[in-house]
Amino acid sequence: MSQLQRLAVSPSQIEADRLQLTDRQQHYLMRVLRLQTGDRFIALDGAGHGWMAALQGREAVLLEPISTQTELPIAVTLLIALPKNGMDDIVRQATELGVSQIVPVLSARSLLNPSPQKLDRWQRIAQEAAEQSERQIVPAVLPPHRWQEALQIGQDTGCDPGCDSGCCLYLCEARGDRPPLLTCLKAKLIDRANWLPVTLAVGPEGGWTEAEVEEAIAVGYQPVSLGKRILRAVTAPIAALALVGAVLDDVN
Repeated sequence: MSQLQRLAVSPSQIEADRLQLTDRQQHYLMRVLRLQTGDRFIALDGAGHGWMAALQGREAVLLEPISTQTELPIAVTLLIALPKNGMDDIVRQATELGVSQIVPVLSARSLLNPSPQKLDRWQRIAQEAAEQSERQIVPAVLPPHRWQEALQIGQDTGCDPGCDSGCCLYLCEARGDRPPLLTCLKAKLIDRANWLPVTLAVGPEGGWTEAEVEEAIAVGYQPVSLGKRILRAVTAPIAALALVGAVLDDVN
C-alpha cells in the first residue's frame, strides 16, 4: 500500500462510492502516472480520511477506507513572518514535518506582500507535500495577517480558554537570553494527558521588533531560543517544527 500513489481530493468530489476527478487530477493520473482503468491509488480528503480507489475512466470508485496514522498527536500552528525569499520551501518542509496550519505574517520587517496567486500556489505546494509525505491531513495556508491578528489566531489554536500557564505559545527569537525551545517543550509535553496544541511564531530577516516581542508576551507567548547560532528565516521554522516532532515522537 505504501507504494501506491496518494492523491489529495476535496470532500465535495466524493458522492457515495464515486470520486469525481478534476481535469488536473485526470491529467496527473492518466497522462503523468499512466494509470489505466482498474489501476489503484489512495484518495485522501485532507481531513483525516482515506480510501483505496480504482480508476474508472475519468472518475474513480472508492473501494474501501484505509487507516494509517502519520499525523502528529496534537495540532501545530506556524506563524511565519513572510521572508524575502523561500516561502515555497517553508510551506513544503513544514508540511512534511506535520504542521497543521500555516499563517503568513505581515510583520514590521516583512518585505513580501504576496498576491492571491501566491497563496493559491502555497496551498498547492502543501497539498503535494502532504501526498508525498503520506499525510492524512493537508495543512491550511491562511491569507497573510497583520501581527496582532496572527497572535490571536495562535491563541485560539494553542491555548485553552481560561488557562494561565498551560498555553503552548512560543515566540522564537534569534538573540537574547531566552530558554531553549527544546527545554520548554519537554516540560510542557511530558504528560500526554495534558497535551495542548502548539503555536510557533518565527520572525523574518532581522528578527522581530521590540514592539512585536512585547505584544506577543502581553498575550501569553513565551520567548524561546533555537540555539546559539543565528538561523536564516527559512531555516528557523523548520528547526522549530523538527524539535516539536522529536519531542512528541519521544513521548508518544
